[in-house]
Amino acid sequence: MADIMKVNAEVRSDMTVVKLMLKHVMETGLRENTETGKRIPAKFLREITVTHGDKTVFAANLGTGIAKNPFFSFSFFGGAKGDLLTITWLENTGKSGSETATIK
Repeated sequence: MADIMKVNAEVRSDMTVVKLMLKHVMETGLRENTETGKRIPAKFLREITVTHGDKTVFAANLGTGIAKNPFFSFSFFGGAKGDLLTITWLENTGKSGSETATIK
């Protein structure tokens, strides 16, 4: 599940403002497939972590109550234009991944 994130990070004064959208179905496991009548298995992002250097600047524990394609916005002090953010995610199925984004 590569490239599931759309990230906009930019420095404004002395703060770095980050807008993060994750492309994910966030399936609860409660819905039924209308064609087969069987339940659609749960598949949702369980953890999201954003790091700048060796410092965690955002962390979230998610569950089935989060909508499809979740959007997060946060800010932190200390980022500079050209720095990298590392975004890691963990799904309830055990799949995980990591992507980087450059601060503008």
